Amino acid sequence: MAFLHLLSLRKCLGIIGQGGCEGVSCSLTLILCLSPCLLAAVVGAGIGGSAVTHFLQQHFGPRVQIDVFEKGTVGGRLATISVNKQHYESGAASFHSLSLHMQDFVKHLGLKHRREVVGRSAIFGGEHFVLEETDWYLLNLFRLWWHYGISFLRLQMWVEEVMEKFMRIYKYQAHGYAFSGVEELLYSLGESSFINMTQRSVAESLLQVGVTQRFIDDIVSAVLRASYGQSAAMPAFAGAMALAGAQGILWSVEGGNKLVCSGLLKLTKANVIHATVTSVTLQHTEGKPLYLVEYENEMGIGFDVYDIVVIATPLHLDNSSTITFEGFDPPIDVIQDSFPPTVVSLVHGYLNSSYFGFPDPKLFPFASILTTDFPTFFCALDNICPVNISTSFRRKQPQEAAVWRVQSHKPLLRSQLKTLFRSYYSVQTAEWQAHPSHGSRTTLPRFALHDQLFHLNALEWAASSVEVMAVAAKNVALLAYNRWYQDLDKIDQKDLMHKVKTEL
Repeated sequence: MAFLHLLSLRKCLGIIGQGGCEGVSCSLTLILCLSPCLLAAVVGAGIGGSAVTHFLQQHFGPRVQIDVFEKGTVGGRLATISVNKQHYESGAASFHSLSLHMQDFVKHLGLKHRREVVGRSAIFGGEHFVLEETDWYLLNLFRLWWHYGISFLRLQMWVEEVMEKFMRIYKYQAHGYAFSGVEELLYSLGESSFINMTQRSVAESLLQVGVTQRFIDDIVSAVLRASYGQSAAMPAFAGAMALAGAQGILWSVEGGNKLVCSGLLKLTKANVIHATVTSVTLQHTEGKPLYLVEYENEMGIGFDVYDIVVIATPLHLDNSSTITFEGFDPPIDVIQDSFPPTVVSLVHGYLNSSYFGFPDPKLFPFASILTTDFPTFFCALDNICPVNISTSFRRKQPQEAAVWRVQSHKPLLRSQLKTLFRSYYSVQTAEWQAHPSHGSRTTLPRFALHDQLFHLNALEWAASSVEVMAVAAKNVALLAYNRWYQDLDKIDQKDLMHKVKTEL
């Protein structure tokens, strides 16, 4: 084990692979070796990995050195695709105004909100539109009341109650509290009601508060299909997060949402290693454990030793690059559930408005189309804007060629493209494992896999969004910090509302 300690010290000095202490005096080396140095590895450079890198440095300070392993492109599920010399979002397209961590990142990095270009929405039931948005807010409310009674008010009250409790997490995190498991985190926010919401369906929960089945079938299902690609049979907690995202003010980042990830990594001066991590092995040492991280890239196979390791990528059986864990007792198993694929197709072409009941394309008024659970080959269709919007930019008219974002479960067939578009110039696709199959788990996973080994994406199995990943990142950074300094009073505490008020 002396070799591992030596390797760790050499990495602190930045002289790995430099042939010993060449260029560094032995006395200076000794002084630096006596200075504490903390080595952390983050696996994944999406929003979770980028955010936890930022938070780790924020809490541990300059003494922590962070390596970030990324097998693909920085940004993960925040990505863009170039169409006709313009870039468009192919991953997460927008954020809610209550996404406080994301708001803070944008402000911290000096980024700007993208100018909003408004457009009307409608819900397509397979043969006709079941609901159409107008330009008049009061008329929209009247239509909802006329078709569905006060179900929309009951839905809004239900979502607001859930979000009011969820927002407590920001206060808890501001006071340094962390949770070792998803169940502990949810219980601190909503007690047993939040735990039960991970096992009960959206439909069941909404029916219980007086929302009609028709409203669930027409409206709620359409929002869930567009957000998660799932139905109202999904768990209520994840559904509430998705429905909250469909209300209120949405925003996105000028230049592309992925700029948040690259900006955070640049700000923290993290060392990004483009490689695939293959295994994490526990090394039995005196005192705190060390973790041997093995990885491979075009240069071959490599390894390094770390004090803290954060897995910021999904761990599940159908992930082709699943990481193996060795030397742990009890053993660490990967999650036995799946991430259904989500396919995003960016189509540059002319919409076939006749398919939606508008023979004259000039009369087609909608920029966004959601779909119900009626058997159809796509979940949502949007006339999207580029990530850079000038002051003179205008949305394309329905009779003009535009870039449409089509979300589906499978790649679109040529016949399906011809159904949606009269003609098109190009089709570019991105396939994501965007969200786990919510409701497939009977137990909630844990963030802490070992003393200083964490799985950030555990929270995805309760709800999945960019802001949820940022919340998980903050929690894992606090958990690592509190465990490192043995501040156990800040971990898995109950009745936190009372504790926080007392501290204030």
